[in-house]
Amino acid sequence: MAQPGLGLKNPVRTRPASVRRAGWALGLAAAVFAIALAAYVADVATHRLGLTLDWFDLNIYNHAGLITRRDPARLYTWQYRPGVQWLYTPLAAMGFAAGSLLPWAVLKWLMTVASLTAMVATVWVTFGQLGWHGQRRGAAVLAVSAVALWTEPVLRSVRVGQIELVLMALIAWDMCQPDHRRWKGFGVGLAAGIKLVPLIFIPYLILAGKLRQAAVAAAVFAGTVVIGFAVLPGESVKWWLTGYFLHAGNFTNQSLGSLLNQSVLALLTRTPEGARSVTAPWLAAAVVIACLGLAAAALLARAGRPTAGWVTCAVTGVLVSPISWDNHWVWIVPVLALLADAAVRSRGAVRAGYLALGVALFALFADWPMKWTGKLAFVPHGLIGFGTRKHPMGEIFHLHGTQLIGWNLYVLAGIVIFTGLLAAATAAWRSRERDGYLMRRPISSVP
Repeated sequence: MAQPGLGLKNPVRTRPASVRRAGWALGLAAAVFAIALAAYVADVATHRLGLTLDWFDLNIYNHAGLITRRDPARLYTWQYRPGVQWLYTPLAAMGFAAGSLLPWAVLKWLMTVASLTAMVATVWVTFGQLGWHGQRRGAAVLAVSAVALWTEPVLRSVRVGQIELVLMALIAWDMCQPDHRRWKGFGVGLAAGIKLVPLIFIPYLILAGKLRQAAVAAAVFAGTVVIGFAVLPGESVKWWLTGYFLHAGNFTNQSLGSLLNQSVLALLTRTPEGARSVTAPWLAAAVVIACLGLAAAALLARAGRPTAGWVTCAVTGVLVSPISWDNHWVWIVPVLALLADAAVRSRGAVRAGYLALGVALFALFADWPMKWTGKLAFVPHGLIGFGTRKHPMGEIFHLHGTQLIGWNLYVLAGIVIFTGLLAAATAAWRSRERDGYLMRRPISSVP
């Protein structure tokens, strides 16, 4: 006889009242999501398009795709504007070369829809792995998606046409596949072949004991490199063999300390010592964060909490990456899903604590409307740099007071999330049998 919560079917008989509550919850969540989406569409429609959607990054992708088709030798010397170059892999350039065959008017709106869909898809697979099913899953997905839609990293990614939301959905889908799936790891390998930061998921899979999945991810990544050399040999030599992929070295201290760079390196660069060099302390901090983060992620996975495991790995990657623009923090989306799941499964003060943390994180990452009518649609970059809108870049090494918080808002919030996940990993490992069982239970069987 299967143990409750471990079989394919929920052994707990669902009561009619519970079904009705789930139906009401789904209807309410659908209404909330519709309002959130309608508000965003209305905001876009009532403001000049460049203020809400300018597709800046997608323009770079599209131009790189055109160059790849017509004059690939210029790919890594061409500049979209002074200091703005193509920084992704040859494989990514090949993908956008295919995309450049589409009319620009089609491509930009297709990317917008794909990005919003990818955000919802990430929430969907996350709740599925957490044990949510049926109407309850639909309600949870719509509710969290309505909140996540109005976070600054998400709307910023949609605005500039960034690929971050699509890559996040690809990785989340891959990590939520059952371990017996033969091609689990494919999504991670493909994402890493486009952008290197997802490579951090390979050591996570190894430490979590998922050796076959790690091998698949590594093989797929290697395959993307081989394809690049076969189709764009000169550009692949430039990217892989000359150190071009270490593009952070091409940035000055001031550009590394840009307000929109929300990484640990940026935080250190914005200290007075950043006027000289913070490479050594950053490397030390990155190694410590990476080791702690990967260990915590693996412990969570081994204790029966795979969702918290890969989310921990993702947050670790954003912290240790030298360049983590504000839109790279779209990983706040599955973090909010984790907090919502934890709140539902908890009671009393613990539930209130999870809810308070979720509200606080949303407040920090929200893209607050500035004026519903008028020139500006949103507060520029959300709350990042609050109180220092006109702060000269030349003074980034002399921040003080609230500036130290405002200019490092996302990375500081990320460190708080990271610390909480470390604590969760420690607690899960100490009581792995009980907690692992709980996290695998379908949500409909939780009283």
